[in-house]
Amino acid sequence: MSTRVAVVGLGRMGTAMESRLREKTYDVAGWSRRHGGSPQAAVADADVVVLALFDGRACAQVLDQISLKSGAVLVNTSTIAPDEAAALSERVGPAYVHAPVLGSVPAVADGCLTVLAAGAEVARVRGVLTVLGDVIEVADAATAAALKLVANSSLAGALLALRDSLQQADALGLPRSDTLDVLARGPLGGLVSRKRPFLDGTDSSPAAQFTVGALAKDATLLADATQVPFPVADVLAHSQAGPDADIGLVATEAPVDDAVLRPLRAYVEGHASGDPTHFGDAFLPSAHIEGLRDDRFVTWTLDEYVALFPGRPAADESTRRRRIDSVQVHGTVATASMTLWHGADTFTDVFLLVDIGGRWWIANKAYHRDRTP
Repeated sequence: MSTRVAVVGLGRMGTAMESRLREKTYDVAGWSRRHGGSPQAAVADADVVVLALFDGRACAQVLDQISLKSGAVLVNTSTIAPDEAAALSERVGPAYVHAPVLGSVPAVADGCLTVLAAGAEVARVRGVLTVLGDVIEVADAATAAALKLVANSSLAGALLALRDSLQQADALGLPRSDTLDVLARGPLGGLVSRKRPFLDGTDSSPAAQFTVGALAKDATLLADATQVPFPVADVLAHSQAGPDADIGLVATEAPVDDAVLRPLRAYVEGHASGDPTHFGDAFLPSAHIEGLRDDRFVTWTLDEYVALFPGRPAADESTRRRRIDSVQVHGTVATASMTLWHGADTFTDVFLLVDIGGRWWIANKAYHRDRTP
């Protein structure tokens, strides 16, 4: 007898999985919320029930509506948090296999996903899983879920690395096509090749293969699970591309609006020229500048700080350098860091900025000073 499979959740991945299994002659039924009704009719006679849902909440809701037939196995390919995976495994029992996948819709069609499988019944569903791709068995459901989140974090990081490379290339005036040709030969080559229609605009409306909203959800799950800073999660959550856009469009966005950089550039101009009037365009009047000076903590008001500048460039200005290193925007507040090389001294400045009525200001600055012996 053929194995009967039910795919619950016919989004992009679920639909692709249903098609792949049907192509390999499996007897397949499918269900999604768009169809209405309960998923029970689809799973009632299934030997293997495959969940391909958006998040842990959706998985729990579906489990509330279905009852597996005796001997059936539930395979959950959804990307969810480790604690959610552990809870579902405990709820369903030995019939639960947690099997998140690495890869998107084209990989499903080609049968070359990587399946991270955990559970007592992996052997019984291996035939179904190998139709989708290579199977890697791991210790338990929580481990499988955690590995999937870490894998997606590397994808998110690669997207931002590509975004930064494209921004720097644009600043140098390089043609986008030449830049992509070269990047395709480097460490980001696979990503560039897959996302090129989004990166160079050759296709006016390419279909999304992996959405910004889905990757943002995964990045948030990882940040919540680890409580380790993961700034990519915030970047994705506030992407201008929108949640339904393909992740490739994240790499085409300007990381920072020029308005946020304006007060930082005014600060640089004040430092370089020695003219403190520039600081009036950079700082809020209530700003404080704080740090250790000669091993003693000092805090200056803006007026006290301004008084340190003589109105002319420093004698060694020609040898000094300044660089904006990072800017992270969070709605109406932002943080930024800058490095300044002043002779034997290297300063790291950290800024808190606020958006007031559409104009950005430095609210406070703290600094660290390194002196070359």
